[in-house]
Amino acid sequence: MTTLFDPNTATPGKAPPLIMRLADDFAADWVTPETVADWSAEGGDRVVLLAGDPVRFPEGQDVAAVLPELMSAFKGRFKVAVVARDDEDTVARKYGSQRWPTLLFFRDGGYVTALAGMQDWDVYLNGVEAALNMPVSRAPTIGIPVVSQSGEAQGCR
Repeated sequence: MTTLFDPNTATPGKAPPLIMRLADDFAADWVTPETVADWSAEGGDRVVLLAGDPVRFPEGQDVAAVLPELMSAFKGRFKVAVVARDDEDTVARKYGSQRWPTLLFFRDGGYVTALAGMQDWDVYLNGVEAALNMPVSRAPTIGIPVVSQSGEAQGCR
């Protein structure tokens, strides 16, 4: 298990038991806002769980319980990371996530998509399968694409 956890910026020991179970029993890595990009760039498909505050968003704990089942259903197709609660808001803003809980999908360092909320099993299976087959895209963060007069989209440089 790769640990990209910085004890000065996050506190995994304070994580709810189901989040700790992901890390301890299912080899989920700990990432922070500073390390999530490097972790996602390690190669292959990657999923980051943003569970949210367990009191305000108890379904986040449900997703943490379902995630090992998804890992089993898609055996070896993706690696998982969790974020300490103190850092989740920053990671969510960085990747344009506005709903709790959310699974953020990455491939080879690029953002792919997000699955938000607690879903029925079939919806999860279809959503994860779709995410694993989608191309890398731009995270839905604040920003306006620049379009030239010829209609060609250009990113800010």
